[in-house]
Amino acid sequence: MGFGNAVTDAALRILVVEDEALIALELECLLDDLGHVTVGVAATAAEAIAMGRSTAPDVAFVDIHLVDGPTGIEVARVLSADPRTTVVFMTANAKRIPDDFAGAIGVIAKPYSERVVASTLDFVADHRAGRATEHGTPDGFCLAPAY
Repeated sequence: MGFGNAVTDAALRILVVEDEALIALELECLLDDLGHVTVGVAATAAEAIAMGRSTAPDVAFVDIHLVDGPTGIEVARVLSADPRTTVVFMTANAKRIPDDFAGAIGVIAKPYSERVVASTLDFVADHRAGRATEHGTPDGFCLAPAY
């Protein structure tokens, strides 16, 4: 038998909302390595909202500043309104996140590490399953005040 971990055994379907192609590709490869499925990559708010509605991802990684401006906040509000989707901001502009986090569960600061992404996805999977997390909030991940 293989040495699968909890993440591999329960792959998350993830939407990447990122306008920098190299970062999006790097993140997509990382998610694949971690055993998750990228359902789409969007560079604008309109693309992100359309993909979110058509794919109902488990998780959406959302950058705040997209090709069409600082529209990631609007994307987070729309996508997090669907109870099937957990939004996580990935941004170098954490100060631009509103106090209510626009419905997102938290934020990963850029530049991020593979370890932070992996531990955040474990945390989100536990949260979505209603399991208490043994290790608390992962390093490098800032939880929204509502959680």
